Amino acid sequence: MKFEELKGFAFDLDGVIADTAKFHSQAWHQTADKVGTTWTPELQEALKGVSRMDSLEMILKAGGHENDYTQAEKEALAAEKNENYGKLIATLTPDDILPGMKAFLDELVANGYKLSLASASKNAPKILKYLGLTDYFVGIVDPATLHAGKPDPEIFARAAEILDLPANQVAGLEDSSAGIESINGAGELSIGIGSQLKAAKVIFNSTAEVSLANIKAALAE
Repeated sequence: MKFEELKGFAFDLDGVIADTAKFHSQAWHQTADKVGTTWTPELQEALKGVSRMDSLEMILKAGGHENDYTQAEKEALAAEKNENYGKLIATLTPDDILPGMKAFLDELVANGYKLSLASASKNAPKILKYLGLTDYFVGIVDPATLHAGKPDPEIFARAAEILDLPANQVAGLEDSSAGIESINGAGELSIGIGSQLKAAKVIFNSTAEVSLANIKAALAE
């Protein structure tokens, strides 16, 4: 893809715009404690970018509790986790935007790029509001309307539709391998935040490195 063809950017939220993943981890840790599953760094990593009910299933399975709860009980556990998470994210302010990301968003808007949000989080609209970033985005993909979560390409395909742009004019930013797979599957330019994301077309070690100039330079290599 040529840099000049880019017209829009689709953003993941957790780990790309703000570190809300730490709040997910805290809330899921509370759930794991409640159901008697040992919380481990491996489990914490495995839950990244995964939907709420799938995350709960993984936690139950990790402790051998997958058959101990009815569907209604599982939904209650997931709702309780979300309530705990909601209390934690309500503490967010613009100071919690990850390094360099506010400057990058300002740069994109100043240069006429269109932005959308492709987050699996149903709380994304609230989080953007707490961060003071709502007005930067043309729209937000509603995860409740998706048939499949990441790594399925649907969420990033929808993000391009919101921008009213073809996939080959859109770049997606992600910090998870499932997210990068989703962007690649949608036929968009994948920009990975994290050196481990080898499948990304452009890779940055941190959000602080992300800029139009650096994306252009990476594509020229």
